[in-house]
Amino acid sequence: MMKEKMIVLTEAFVKDKLKDESSGHDWYHIYRVKKLALNIAEKEGADSFVCVMAALLHDIADEKIAGTEEEGLREVRNWLESIFVEEPYIKHILSIISSMSFKGGSGAEMESIEGKVVQDADRLDAIGAIGIGRTFAYSGAKGQLMYDPEIPVRETMTKEQYRNEKSTAINHFYEKLLKLKHGMNTPYAKKLANDRHAFLENFLEQFFEEWEGRK
Repeated sequence: MMKEKMIVLTEAFVKDKLKDESSGHDWYHIYRVKKLALNIAEKEGADSFVCVMAALLHDIADEKIAGTEEEGLREVRNWLESIFVEEPYIKHILSIISSMSFKGGSGAEMESIEGKVVQDADRLDAIGAIGIGRTFAYSGAKGQLMYDPEIPVRETMTKEQYRNEKSTAINHFYEKLLKLKHGMNTPYAKKLANDRHAFLENFLEQFFEEWEGRK
């Protein structure tokens, strides 16, 4: 099967799988990450097929979607085998997907340029205007408050604490989003991250001015 056909089939599979997802990990998140990954791959000389397939499938294996990471990775492997992706590609794609999550700041460093590209694309979609919108969508889906000054920002946390402890949308900026600029892997992604990071900082400044009734 041609790689272009594999990509088209995978897009349809993921779109159907995530059609009712309202936590910010929906099909359009995948669409944006795929576009960013292609853009960065072109600048950094990475394998575009691996980058696109990993970008398309990365949230299928996320425990927020799959229940457990193991179940999700098994589903991704089953899908790739069903469309006859060659085993070296499958191993590379699964390696990227299993390593790219933030996981409270304790995710593993990517080994391949393709992994770095897809991780950068996913992290870029978590900052800037889109990142702000996704943060509030996710917090609402989790039943978390927009902000509560009495809930402290967590300086360090395990993956379980990151996933399960009580927090707020605004705390998420400090616990994750503002750290992402410094975690970009590739030169081009670092350039793109600068403007998005500045947008986060400007938003927070405006937010707290309004919170205190000064604007």
